[in-house]
Amino acid sequence: MNKNRCGWCVGNDLYEAYHDEEWGVPVYDDDTLFEFLILETFQAGLSWITILKKRENFRKAFDHFDYKKIANYTSDKVETLLQDKGIVRNRLKVNATITNAQAFMKIQEEYGSFSKYIWGFVDGKPIKNRLENYKNAPAHTPLSDAISKDLKKRGFKFVGSTVIYAHMQATGMVNDHEVSCFRYQEV
Repeated sequence: MNKNRCGWCVGNDLYEAYHDEEWGVPVYDDDTLFEFLILETFQAGLSWITILKKRENFRKAFDHFDYKKIANYTSDKVETLLQDKGIVRNRLKVNATITNAQAFMKIQEEYGSFSKYIWGFVDGKPIKNRLENYKNAPAHTPLSDAISKDLKKRGFKFVGSTVIYAHMQATGMVNDHEVSCFRYQEV
């Protein structure tokens, strides 16, 4: 039996698996929230499928997204990363990852967890939209604007409103599955 999926993922096995298993599922653990934040920042200006195809390479290159290690990366490590053909080799984004790891830990100190901070913007519960077609999903919202502004104030880089809205979708803060999609009710 064919499952009815959101139109953006249909026809690509990697996209479909990501859609079926991860996208839009509420994420409350800091490790996964950090992973998605880093992947979304690297995705800025690129297609998400590009990042998905390189995800395992990113995982290896960035110590399994261990923000405590990343926060202490040296310039030598940055140079090593910039030679890694398995990831997006962008100096600004690599440096932003280090900065973001440091800022991430400051939020943890202040709030007890990054999860408490980020989910506080939606009172801990996903926003459930009613999209008939994924093409009608917004690229950003007043809420993603506010989160982006707050993150930037806290020193984060590459966290524009569009990146943050994509992060909200990926981590289930907002359910933008099409109403006809089998995952809409599940998440």
